[in-house]
This record gives sequence, structure tokens and C-alpha cells, in this order.
Amino acid sequence: MTTYTAFANDLWIASGPRDHIVETLRGMEAMPRASDLLVFDDETGAQIDFDLRQIKVQQPEPRGRGRPKLGVSPREVTLLPRHWDWLARQRGGASATLRRLVEEALRAEAPSSAGRDAAYRFLSAIAGDKPGFEEAIRALYADDRPRFAAQTADWPVGIRDHATGLAWPA
Repeated sequence: MTTYTAFANDLWIASGPRDHIVETLRGMEAMPRASDLLVFDDETGAQIDFDLRQIKVQQPEPRGRGRPKLGVSPREVTLLPRHWDWLARQRGGASATLRRLVEEALRAEAPSSAGRDAAYRFLSAIAGDKPGFEEAIRALYADDRPRFAAQTADWPVGIRDHATGLAWPA
């Protein structure tokens, strides 16, 4: 599920799914300038715009197979017969084995630059004029978290914490 984070000037307002952000923004007083209110895609760090006048309430989807409360959804997987044979011999069955393999691969991945790129896009939009911005970006891409923290220590906590979370997810 895609999540978003909203800021009013330098203040963190809300994080969550689109409907939550829209509801929060609709409940706010009008900002003096449209540029005072910024919303970011948490996956990419890109600034986005919501048209609050045309948001439609989504109807819940009919319950299908799988475990929707856990976020599990059924999809088709195409494998060769030898792959299916191997999966059949694994403990927990094919689905459990595939989930385990994907989780192991995600943990084994080297820290991706995707998080740093998202943090860069976010910071460029909201903190480009902050003191130490350029050095903070250098620290970000050097994967130097202590130096990044030192460069952003005087920034608003919401901006600093959100950028850190994008760059170095827990």
C-alpha cells in the first residue's frame, strides 16, 4: 500500500494512506500559499498533488481468496515443472517457500540507493534552502548517517526524521 507524508511549511502533519492524508488536509484551515502545503510519496520521495475536490470514497473490494487482513493477495506464478517439484518438497508448501525466499532476498540486498534517492527528492523540495543542505546530501550519498545527522541537527525534527526514515528504513 502506498503511503504519503504531508508537511505544512516545516511541520509534519500526517503520514499514511491516501484517504487518511486527504481527510487530514480537508480538515485543515486554508494555507496562505499553496506552496506552504507539501505532500510526498513515501516510496519515491517525490512531491505529489491531490485534487481535494475530486477525491472519491473507495468502496471496499469484495473479499477474495488469500488473507486480505494480512495484506496477502493471490497472483499467478508461472514456473517450470522442475521448479514446482522443488517447491513441493519444501516445508510449508509453495506459497510459504516463495514468501521465505523473497524475504531472505530482501534482507540480503545491499542497501539500495532507492531510499537515498527518495530522501534526496524529498529534501530537495522541502529543505533545499536549509543550512548544511549540500553537505547533508553528500553525507546521504556517502551512506554516512552520523555526518548526515550532524548536518541536519538544526533542521525541523519532522523533516530530519522523515528524511532519515526514507534513506535508512528500519
